[in-house]
Amino acid sequence: MRRGGLKFRLLIGVVVVAFAFIKKCGNKTVNPYTNRVQNISMSPQQEIQIGRQSAPQMAQQHGGLHADTKLQAFIDNIGNKLVKSSMARETPYRYDFHLLADDRTINAFALPGGQIFMTYGLLARLKNEDQVAGVLGHEIGHVLGRHSAERVAESEFWKTISMGASVGADMGNVVNQYANGTLLKNGRDDELESDELGVLFMINAGYDPSQMIEVMRVLKAAAGSNRVPEFRSSHPDPENRIEHIQEAIEKYSVH
Repeated sequence: MRRGGLKFRLLIGVVVVAFAFIKKCGNKTVNPYTNRVQNISMSPQQEIQIGRQSAPQMAQQHGGLHADTKLQAFIDNIGNKLVKSSMARETPYRYDFHLLADDRTINAFALPGGQIFMTYGLLARLKNEDQVAGVLGHEIGHVLGRHSAERVAESEFWKTISMGASVGADMGNVVNQYANGTLLKNGRDDELESDELGVLFMINAGYDPSQMIEVMRVLKAAAGSNRVPEFRSSHPDPENRIEHIQEAIEKYSVH
């Protein structure tokens, strides 16, 4: 009976894993803005809905929105200029730029669908409009790259694989560890892709793309000796990002 039960568990595990791979193959799509093949399980409209629903909670976690309407208008003007002068204007996404009151956290991030946030802690360390454009352009790149949607689909895939492995051969922990490593690698690629898109958006909007390099130096200085105070470990080292940004500037400045 035990041997028969083990065979049945293995069969169920194989079926679950096979289902995960079939579903993943069916979700393959070409991103029209980056030409990259991605595994995505939601539509742009669903991304927009998720982003809008999550935005108030994200703001609350950072002390709410900044009270200075002039600073908010400053952020809006730069963000909208980047969108209107780039392929971002041709997407179904609707971009909203939020300045957060948090003056201790040095960060900016994007939710799916176009909700973009910058903390006052980061804004206060930037020296000019071009650097702000570099940060916002990078975050717009995350939205166009559909990075959040891609991570959600990848997470769903590995959860299903983990379930199948746990049922079939109690290998769920091993699979989970591998999944974490895969998601970490994808995160680094996302950052570099967003940096390159940000450079392109800056050039199109008439900003100095070299100021994105200065933003990297600001982030590096803010991180101090430990290098990762406010940033996820998925972020590549600032020096690697600077090199990639320099290559992107050379690439897009030719045209």
